[in-house]
Amino acid sequence: MSPRRFNVLYQLDWPTLLVVLLLVVLGWLNIVSATAEAEVVWDLSGKAGKQLIWMGVCACVMAGLLAIEGEFYIRTSVLQYLVILALLTAVLVVGKKVGGARSWFGVGSFGIQPSEFAKTATALMVAWFLSRHGRPWRTLATRLQSLAIIALPAGLILLQPDAGTVLVFGGFVFVLYREGLSGNVLLLGVSALVLAVLTILFGANESWYPFVGTDTGFWWFLISFAVFGTCTLLLTRAATLPRYRKRTTLWGTLILLGGMAFSTGLHLGMEHILQRHQRERIHVLFGIDVDNPDADYNIRHAKAAIGSGGWTGKGWAQGPMTAYGFVPEQETDFIFCTVGEEWGFLGSTGVVLLFVFLILRVLHLGERQRSPFTRIYAYAVASILFMHVLVNVGMVLGLAPVIGIPLPFFSYGGSSLMGFTLLMGILIRLDAERFSVLR
Repeated sequence: MSPRRFNVLYQLDWPTLLVVLLLVVLGWLNIVSATAEAEVVWDLSGKAGKQLIWMGVCACVMAGLLAIEGEFYIRTSVLQYLVILALLTAVLVVGKKVGGARSWFGVGSFGIQPSEFAKTATALMVAWFLSRHGRPWRTLATRLQSLAIIALPAGLILLQPDAGTVLVFGGFVFVLYREGLSGNVLLLGVSALVLAVLTILFGANESWYPFVGTDTGFWWFLISFAVFGTCTLLLTRAATLPRYRKRTTLWGTLILLGGMAFSTGLHLGMEHILQRHQRERIHVLFGIDVDNPDADYNIRHAKAAIGSGGWTGKGWAQGPMTAYGFVPEQETDFIFCTVGEEWGFLGSTGVVLLFVFLILRVLHLGERQRSPFTRIYAYAVASILFMHVLVNVGMVLGLAPVIGIPLPFFSYGGSSLMGFTLLMGILIRLDAERFSVLR
């Protein structure tokens, strides 16, 4: 059945579309409350009014996306990827600096952030590449190419610098895992996370440099050996078999040396590359004392706002901490504080469950596809949504460092809303054509 001959409205996944619409409406209500514009909600010059304009624009864009045949997105994947790389390069030169990052193109009173659209373009490119190479982890060349597709835009975004968005690109590892990446890589990633935490905790204490009185003290040898050496012995089942002993020794040595290099590089980067406020935010996360008494200002006030909501909250536009702007950036990165204060524990849980339902629904859409391209793209969308929700909510609750990352469909910002609209619109249209795909 040709895509031209069926009525797309009957094939759309309406549960997914309705959840997206619900999240957008709930997000706008929270923006109205967070900006104290409930009395002038229709004033288009305010943030709530501008977001309303963006909602209308995104509704039109969504309608356009659903009207375009899915083959168009597949055929233009490479072009979209190249265009976004050009934009990410251009913004480093002529972009407007906002919040210390050169991430925006100024368009009148509006701003366009190309990194928000880079997620969609990269997801399409990853889906295009992997769908044409089968399981790409059989040859070294295809492995490196897959990683390069993800790393290139992430590297350009890191130069802005926008660490939050770069962290989202790390979610593509789940896509690669679904398409054949070894589970050992994920185990290695968990080990690296443990090593990173130990590096931060011990590296912040000068007394842990017993051998060399510099930042590159001997402590990281001990940490690397303990973590990676133990993991290698426990996770390698064939360690005791004679025919595997040589290979196990080789890989164990490489992992150990890699752990040492990783730990040293992380510590040096923390001390000499990160800005002071960025380092303080990480130290605050792990309970390390800092000289700046205001380093945990955002987290302190965010927790106070959420905790004051109790079980049922104080009601829409009735939260005093929200009304008086107690929490900085409460309509963007910290918008979940508004949810916690005004909707309480039950309302916050409901919002989180909506996001969980959306992510699981997207995974369901991916698994029912005949087209490898659509399946891979769906997993990329789910990974991006998961990373955004995990980091944003975790940041507000003090479980993740404070970095600029929006809550999907909730946070104020036209670029963010448009980016997620593109992600979901393309997926819903591709899914509508699942019965037209023969393989």
